[in-house]
Amino acid sequence: MRRALDNLYRISGGLAAAFIVAIVAVVFVQVCLNLADKIAAAMFGTGLGLTIPSYADFTGFFLAASTFLALAYALRAGGHIRVTLLLTRLPEQARRGVEIVVVAIALAMSAYASWYIILLVYESLEYGDRSSGMVSVPLWLPQLPVAFGLIILTIALLDELVGLLRGRPASWDGKGENLLSE
Repeated sequence: MRRALDNLYRISGGLAAAFIVAIVAVVFVQVCLNLADKIAAAMFGTGLGLTIPSYADFTGFFLAASTFLALAYALRAGGHIRVTLLLTRLPEQARRGVEIVVVAIALAMSAYASWYIILLVYESLEYGDRSSGMVSVPLWLPQLPVAFGLIILTIALLDELVGLLRGRPASWDGKGENLLSE
């Protein structure tokens, strides 16, 4: 089970990275098209009018997908910002209790958000909602990776809570605290 969960988090992180690469590719191609347009305008007096239709919409969709798909991976890797000023001053037993309470609250919030994004995806699919850009995209398509990201985050938080309740240290312990000194 541990290997399957870790693979799920890695796959989610890999998909997030792939969406970042997609953003870079779309923006790079659009910049090249803009450059070709400027060169054509300088040489022939008129531009070619080359553009990727709705490229800003697509990069926004890709950014949302990347952000939400990366949440579980970042949690396990210690990449989330944690304010530990108070936590580090507590005795070990109290620190563990606070970690459990905080993870339980985060789990409840993530489960709530997951439930409502699933309902939003279903509603968008049911009503046929579409984006308003030049390329009209069914909204459930960009909403789906957001839903998957939140569901995977909920699974990761549940995994974390079970681990903490069983006495294991948090997956992020010792990770991320010294990122600036590396």
